[in-house]
Amino acid sequence: MSEWFKKQRRELLQIIEKFTPTDGTHDTQVPGLRFIRVSRLSEPVYSVYEPSLCIIAQGSKAVMLGQEAYHYNPNSYLTASIHLPITGQVIEASRETPYLSLQILFDMDQILDVIQVSGEAIRARGETGRGLKVSRMNDTLMDAVLRLVKLVEAPEDIPLLAPSTIREVIYRILQNESKTSLMQFAVIGSHAQRIAMVIEKLNRDFAQPLRVDELAEEARMSPSSLYHYFKEVTGMSPIQFQKHLRLQEARRLLFSGSIDAAEAAFQVGYESPSHFSREYARMFGLPPVRDVHRLRSSLIDEMTTNF
Repeated sequence: MSEWFKKQRRELLQIIEKFTPTDGTHDTQVPGLRFIRVSRLSEPVYSVYEPSLCIIAQGSKAVMLGQEAYHYNPNSYLTASIHLPITGQVIEASRETPYLSLQILFDMDQILDVIQVSGEAIRARGETGRGLKVSRMNDTLMDAVLRLVKLVEAPEDIPLLAPSTIREVIYRILQNESKTSLMQFAVIGSHAQRIAMVIEKLNRDFAQPLRVDELAEEARMSPSSLYHYFKEVTGMSPIQFQKHLRLQEARRLLFSGSIDAAEAAFQVGYESPSHFSREYARMFGLPPVRDVHRLRSSLIDEMTTNF
């Protein structure tokens, strides 16, 4: 690692620390740019990753996609190419040395635009791989990301410079090891692009009954091909993917305190509350009521500690 890279990383760390006075996710004035601060090792956090670039300035994190684990730290970065239900856990952090990171959200239109303007040859046709990837950080990507982050200190420059800098960030990712991961979803008619359409539908209609034959017909694939390529991209079968989405949404509804477990089960598509409770406990470790109580107790403890 060069001294220049170390200097860039220190500067990135200082800016994120300056704009994250408390633990949590902090949106910035730069569209799509978020900063995250965590001051202690975290419990597993269940969420749906949006298409994005995630970079750690300090600390480290583990992400689970299905049964696969992805670890990254300041020497690497993670790209999520599509909406994926994941489990994330900060595994290196303390009050003295908090976990500090950033996330840059993007979409396929931005990637296609960069590909078209740059004249980059699309070589992902026929290739299908995971929608989540960890790659090694390099100087050119760090430089582009740091220039984007610096815009939070010069808000008057954001309207003019942010769009072009985000385009450069995407271009640098496409040049790096994540090329196939991102580019495969931008190839019209590719297996990955069709699976992305199926994933979009499942994210939108997760409470509806899952009919693989209908999904396959919409994707212009056979049911067996849909199953195969869906698992290539997500590490899960369509039914497992839907289950993750349903249970994560049910947990969010329960934590909000507006409904009980039976109502949450029906809202996310379960016909049997007892079946819902069994699958919920299998995923989160406790039945719904006890799990939500644990979450609330943990939140109170965290707020007391921070205070």
